[in-house]
Amino acid sequence: MDNRHHWENIYQHKQPHEVSWTQAVPAASLQLIHSLQLPRSASVIDIGGGESRLVDFLLDEGYENITVLDISATALEKTKERLGPRAQQVKWIVSDITTFEPDTTYDVWHDRATFHFLTTPAQVAKYLQIAGRAVSGCLVISTFSENGPEKCSGLTIRQYSEASLEQQLAAHFDKVRCMKEDHVTPFHTRQEFLYCLFRRKRQGEGAGIRQAVPGAHL
Repeated sequence: MDNRHHWENIYQHKQPHEVSWTQAVPAASLQLIHSLQLPRSASVIDIGGGESRLVDFLLDEGYENITVLDISATALEKTKERLGPRAQQVKWIVSDITTFEPDTTYDVWHDRATFHFLTTPAQVAKYLQIAGRAVSGCLVISTFSENGPEKCSGLTIRQYSEASLEQQLAAHFDKVRCMKEDHVTPFHTRQEFLYCLFRRKRQGEGAGIRQAVPGAHL
């Protein structure tokens, strides 16, 4: 079963309360994004956004340039239905992250629980190549920690420590901050996530981000 078929099957047959990653409030992601003190015109992409409610909160806060990417068209359609007319304010992209060809750059690249599904060196290298080209400002990334689950949705994942995640991203990004969060699943089990904020190494686009990060409330 290829990745697209796997995730389409999940989203076609399961509701949010039936999958472990569901969050009513994406609190840790919002905390890191808020720390950047972004203008509401900043470009934000949510990688593997699926049925995540991060887009709801960003719209509520007035963000004007939001993109949500997921491998599952079904997941994105469900989110569009939930948002109603507000879905027209968002750009939607159906793509495997390792074949994504961005046509713009992003002030913020957000990824909760996509990166840890990439378990081969080739997959990781492709992701980092794409992110390195597409991120002009900051990257907010969350993975299962070294104390988190070894599998998710029936798939083997790759756990990360703060040091190993920093090492993976070192070619393109500098670590600003990391923290851990115990995610309580709809089944009342706990999963430890590692959340990290990284800043683009090279001076380039996204000047507003470069100015905001040094003074951010971290």
